[in-house]
Amino acid sequence: MTSLETFYTQAAAHLSQQDPAWAAHIAAIGPCLHTPLPTRDPYQALVRAIAYQQLHARAAEAILARFLALYPDAAFPTPAQLLATTPEQLRACGFSGRKINTVQAVAQARLDGLVPDHDEARQLAHEVLIERLTRLPGVGRWTVEMLLIYTLEQMDILPVDDFGVREGYRRLQGLAAQPTRKHLQELGTAWSPYRTVATWYLWRVPTK
Repeated sequence: MTSLETFYTQAAAHLSQQDPAWAAHIAAIGPCLHTPLPTRDPYQALVRAIAYQQLHARAAEAILARFLALYPDAAFPTPAQLLATTPEQLRACGFSGRKINTVQAVAQARLDGLVPDHDEARQLAHEVLIERLTRLPGVGRWTVEMLLIYTLEQMDILPVDDFGVREGYRRLQGLAAQPTRKHLQELGTAWSPYRTVATWYLWRVPTK
């Protein structure tokens, strides 16, 4: 068993001890299969996260596929290539005007050094990185939390603004309404240091 599998096993045991609802859900879903992608540059991860903002996964994936097709000679465009792409080309991919402004701002910020490379990002405290990147237009806390979860391999992140997380907890516990941001934050203290794994399981609570 790898160290990551051992961590996930420990996380599942910890979360299962919270209450019977958690235990039953984890038993039904099985082992956590969360797979970070640490090879992605934070710039790339932010652009991808922006594409996913307020969209279903399939719609976002279609936009990204058309976007990447603009750069047949690159696995992902460099910041300079993205800045050289016209708004009309980006709009044809499916990006809204607001998202076009945001991805271009991210590309410029990468060139300016505001968006760190992978090594620098890993050395920054979570809140420091969030404060730094949310200065960019259209980049909110949720977007940076996705960067922390998927690119920087942080295992104790709970995106309390995420609709799927809050709705997952509502369904898990059979509540009439979703918990507030503050309430979910308080609840999540008991799930630490495994809040990313808790997030993964909450995204998978079935509708009833």
